[in-house]
Amino acid sequence: MSEKIELTKKVFNKQQFEKTVDTSFSQLATPSTQSSTTTAISIDDFFNQYSALFYDIPKQGEVNSHEYLINTSQAYVGNTVNTEDLQPLLDEIDNLREQLITQQEIIQELTATK
Repeated sequence: MSEKIELTKKVFNKQQFEKTVDTSFSQLATPSTQSSTTTAISIDDFFNQYSALFYDIPKQGEVNSHEYLINTSQAYVGNTVNTEDLQPLLDEIDNLREQLITQQEIIQELTATK
């Protein structure tokens, strides 16, 4: 039952190996990956394209939207809201709410007395 199998071994020296065998692994990359790495754009080109596409970009969405750009940029930069600028506006909102409640109470009193 035993059969004798002859194996042959072909050996290359380093120069022959590099000429014979492709060691770049290029066949493992997808075509889209290869093309995206070769088409880098400059920052100026990016912002020119962004300006040209500004109104075509959806306002909201998890990806490819202005909302996505804002969220990812804020996550990178950090919270950039200046509370010193907001506090006077918040105080004014509170004041207007109090005035509204007072005016609504006056209206209720006037309509109840009729």
